Amino acid sequence: MRDAIESIVSSLAHNGLTLRGGFIFADDEEAPSGPTGLSAKSALLVGQAGAAPWPHFLRWRERQPQTMTNPLDTWSREVIGAVAKDFGARAVSPSDRPYLPFQQWAMRAEKLKPSPLGILMHPQYGLWHAYRGALLFEDEIALPEGREAVHLCDACVEKPCLKSCPVDAYSLDGFAYHACLEHVRGANGAPCRTGGCLDRNACPYGMAYRYPPEVQAFHMASFAGL
Repeated sequence: MRDAIESIVSSLAHNGLTLRGGFIFADDEEAPSGPTGLSAKSALLVGQAGAAPWPHFLRWRERQPQTMTNPLDTWSREVIGAVAKDFGARAVSPSDRPYLPFQQWAMRAEKLKPSPLGILMHPQYGLWHAYRGALLFEDEIALPEGREAVHLCDACVEKPCLKSCPVDAYSLDGFAYHACLEHVRGANGAPCRTGGCLDRNACPYGMAYRYPPEVQAFHMASFAGL
């Protein structure tokens, strides 16, 4: 199976995606179905570090109708779905309904914890990473046991990620969704619309992987329905 995993990694890399760990479902766990409808026994998480998939996505998008909704989700499904077909897996997405517990799966696969913004904090990538899907297998796939990751937020005393938003959208009480949305759409929201979330950008970790402004603007437009 090691050769198969290396081949999966290579296939994903052609589109800037990366294997983000995996795990085996417990015997008493209610697992989603695999490719033939039987319960899955293993999951491999697929995602990105930094904005590596962006040029691949843009080339694909040029060939698609400009009116397409959720193009990044569609691209991710297409790319990960092709890998799943090649390796006998079922591809699933974070936007599938009913929702699958992707954040819990990611925490399980990479031993990560949420930042104050809710995004999982990665010891190398900081907040600049994402999960685009998962490959579900009906066989057990042996993976190296993941190490407990250093949670950088524990050592961050100043918490600049909770002090940079003009409307205090993030706090220890949670995310003020409507306040954020109203600000981003409003007259004073241009910095957020063009450069991304100010709180996220204030985090000092993983800066080498920070998404370029155009990528952040794309995600912000998707969030705000612009």
